[in-house]
Amino acid sequence: MFMPTLDQTFAALSDPTRRGIVVHLARGEATVSELVDQFDLRQPTISSHIKVLESAGLVSRTRDAQTRPCKLEPDRMQAINDWLCQVQDVCEGNYKRLDVLLSELRKAKKERKR
Repeated sequence: MFMPTLDQTFAALSDPTRRGIVVHLARGEATVSELVDQFDLRQPTISSHIKVLESAGLVSRTRDAQTRPCKLEPDRMQAINDWLCQVQDVCEGNYKRLDVLLSELRKAKKERKR
């Protein structure tokens, strides 16, 4: 199975309308018609945004009689969250090392003053 890269995912999320669609779908499934009403855009525009989100693995469509509801793909959202948590862990580690260094510098400065 094809797994989109984080680059594709973040490129898809770079557009504010697509981010809005993701937020809307986080509340539950929606048809393209419902999204058209929500975003006050034309159907071809919403469909185009949905296709980008689908190619990034963020959204899928199912068939329900005459409609094709869109839904958020939790696995892809989890991949984004996992990556962000890794970045956050690295940043927190950097801040902790900086705190230690600053503490050592303060201590050394106090010792020099004596």
